[in-house]
Amino acid sequence: MEFKLDHTKDYFHVEFAEPVKMLSSAILNGGFQYACHFLNAKVDANFNGERTDFESPEISLDKLAKKNNWTGNCVGMMTAAYMKSFRSVKIERQGVWIEALVTAGVSNARRAGDIADYQFMNEECEKLGTINILLLTNAELTKAAMVESLMILAEAKAACMQDLNIKSRVSDTIATGTGTDSAAIACGKGPKVKYCGKHVLFGEILAKAVIQAISQSLQVVI
Repeated sequence: MEFKLDHTKDYFHVEFAEPVKMLSSAILNGGFQYACHFLNAKVDANFNGERTDFESPEISLDKLAKKNNWTGNCVGMMTAAYMKSFRSVKIERQGVWIEALVTAGVSNARRAGDIADYQFMNEECEKLGTINILLLTNAELTKAAMVESLMILAEAKAACMQDLNIKSRVSDTIATGTGTDSAAIACGKGPKVKYCGKHVLFGEILAKAVIQAISQSLQVVI
């Protein structure tokens, strides 16, 4: 996998040399996609679309991509976290590498199972990411392995919250993340990987990369 990374005060952007398989919870083009670009854009914490016409975050992200002439399918996230929190950690073993790219903040730290802020099904709610994570790997993953990778990512994030003793703003118990996190994984065409759990090396280095990247990112804000 070859890519170019741009990091500014307003966003970090990854342009892939060729379309890559990506699975994400992104606002713009989430789910399974073949992506040419990935974008994580900084906005104000009280953002609700553009200031005057209240357009959707998806439209705002799409406009930013077009403004920068990023042609092809773009997967996009938004974050209220500072771009100065951006950190990346790359770990390689036996010809397979995994890189975690992270922006993070914990102002709305939550523990899974906390009382929800929005109490109606399908109620419009905040979509800005606070801990946003992009995983990149040169390995070729099955779709099931991509799902499992995001499971391990979530567990690693929760472990990091525990290591740092970050408390939920709702229940004052150890947080497992924040209320607005987002995650993505993109894979290449290298060694084939079917399993990504905690018993296998891929899962080990994935989790270590995520924990290290989040820990380094949060050193800026806590």
